[in-house]
Amino acid sequence: MIDQAAADYRSRGYAHLPDFVPREVCTAILARMKTDLARQGMQLASLEQEGPLLRSAAPELYGHHYPMFASFLWGMTPAVEQLTGLELLPTYAYFRLYRQGDICRVHGDRPACEHSLSLTLGYSDEIAWPLEVSTQRIETPFARIDDDFALAEVAGSVAMQAGDAVLYQGVHHHHGRTMPNPNRWSAHLFLHWVARDGPYAGHAFDGQPPPTQVDF
Repeated sequence: MIDQAAADYRSRGYAHLPDFVPREVCTAILARMKTDLARQGMQLASLEQEGPLLRSAAPELYGHHYPMFASFLWGMTPAVEQLTGLELLPTYAYFRLYRQGDICRVHGDRPACEHSLSLTLGYSDEIAWPLEVSTQRIETPFARIDDDFALAEVAGSVAMQAGDAVLYQGVHHHHGRTMPNPNRWSAHLFLHWVARDGPYAGHAFDGQPPPTQVDF
């Protein structure tokens, strides 16, 4: 499966990774996050953010605010290096909870998302909600926000179950979720990397270089 996924990633810009993370781990991540928020007296509604990609505000939580997500990103780095065949450095991770009827408009990512992983953590109603990725490589990235792909574009559609992931080249392959979310809610974790020696290496750790040495 690893060889096929790696080949798909090179040839079409994305790869479906079924059962990438055990479903039990995905459920545990959601339960831990909910418990941690409750301990701090926070509600998901307080995390809602609006943006041009969304029809309505959605709860979001970033790794620099919630260390478990950052640690998960760092820990996944060797596995994603194996799939891409590249030495990678992590940039950032974030969680988003979509509600019923939500979409994510077609777009290209910023440079920190050179290599991206979309992981489905769970659905309220267990209805797979597809991520769509264009197979057309964009050599020179440009800003775009559209409700759908252009007629001439060929986009693959990956219906993910909880624990499934899609690895995609977020800067060079436009993507989105154009079909309205059929679930009451769906939870997703997004992880991003750049190539250590690539053109976007300066975006490692989201532009905040880690200390080169720690002494105790």
